[in-house]
Amino acid sequence: MSTTAAIASRHLDAALAEAASAGLDKDALYRAMLGHVVSKYLEYRSVKDVQSELHFLADNCDPDTDFEFMRP
Repeated sequence: MSTTAAIASRHLDAALAEAASAGLDKDALYRAMLGHVVSKYLEYRSVKDVQSELHFLADNCDPDTDFEFMRP
């Protein structure tokens, strides 16, 4: 069974493998992917909404910290 996370992971893994075989930097690939995601979001979401989404992800990206909305 496919999930959205599994599909995204599979495509990111393939892009990383292609970038590595071409001798390209993975950080540059991540920035390019993020830029494409933001561009696609902006096709149907407002700038403020996309900024809010990105702020939420940035504020909650530490894997050792619980999300703000989680209770202890």
